[in-house]
Amino acid sequence: MIKKVTDFLELRIGLSEIIRTQFKDYKVPKNINIFYTLGIVAVVAYLVQAITGFFLLVYYIPQADHAFKSVQSLMTDVPYGWLLRMMHVVGSNLMVAVVFLHLLSVFWMGSYKKPRELTWVVGGLMLLITLTFCLSGYLLPWSQLSFWATTIVANIPTALPVVGDLVAKVLRGGDSVTGITLNRFFALHVALLPPLLVSLMGLHIFLVRRIGISAPPSSDTSTKEWNEFRHESYPDGIPFYPNFVLKEAYMIMFYFAVMFFIITFMPTLFLPEQANMPANPFKTPAHIKPEWYFLAPYQLLKLIPNKFLGISLQIILVIIFLLWPFFDTKKERNILKRPLLLGVFLLTIAVWVLLTIWGQYS
Repeated sequence: MIKKVTDFLELRIGLSEIIRTQFKDYKVPKNINIFYTLGIVAVVAYLVQAITGFFLLVYYIPQADHAFKSVQSLMTDVPYGWLLRMMHVVGSNLMVAVVFLHLLSVFWMGSYKKPRELTWVVGGLMLLITLTFCLSGYLLPWSQLSFWATTIVANIPTALPVVGDLVAKVLRGGDSVTGITLNRFFALHVALLPPLLVSLMGLHIFLVRRIGISAPPSSDTSTKEWNEFRHESYPDGIPFYPNFVLKEAYMIMFYFAVMFFIITFMPTLFLPEQANMPANPFKTPAHIKPEWYFLAPYQLLKLIPNKFLGISLQIILVIIFLLWPFFDTKKERNILKRPLLLGVFLLTIAVWVLLTIWGQYS
């Protein structure tokens, strides 16, 4: 049966030639490390979210009166519904972690430099869309935790002058978080963001393959200037398949191992008690915070007395992050040979971690 299928495809699309040119004959740097596999792990993480999200949609009811009950019914009544939801919840958090690590590794190895500036910008936009995915999906269970966490986040734009209140009202669909907000976030989560993310993902993969994978800075001996387009190839490298594909497979299996470890032994890590209580607009919880990936910017906002200044600072930081390759134009890619950049990089991570921990316990 398999041979008949392969023969059918061979006759019509030249399957063996595609496998040979795109996998077996495609070479990657000899000393490529596991950090280069984080990109494909992020793609798999997105696929897991799409597949589990589709099955959740079969039972989910996007109405304020029914959303919480439909999610709870999914957890208790639908066969393996609890597993699908747990994979979706845990997977969303792991997906953000993987994308963070991927961007950090790209920065560390200087792979954002000329001619890969657009690859970095597209990757940065994908991170922002990923965070928007998490924000919009967080409200959908309509629990006490998701309702009030979304209320906090939706109020942040009000600090902006002139347009702040309008932005917040458009986001919420009114003066407060209601069933209209739920419908808007649901539409954003399942209709607008997926095609945007898939489009950017396709562009990102195209840029990586078109330009070529960048070698680790420690082994990059190229002195040729990038004055015109060329594909960076490695004739003395290792085959993409099976050598590098096996590394990717190991990291994907590690990703699933971490996911199912959390689901099995730490099921309440991302689903605390208030995540299993229906939303109550008339009862404000004592301690409600955004998810861990929003804690650092949220804590920074709390530390700056002027909210407008705090939001403006964060917008500027996001712009610098997206356009960083155009600011850092030095040819040296090895961050270990650039002590100032290394210090800024480590300090930024330390401040982010500190603000996250502070935000969690403040």
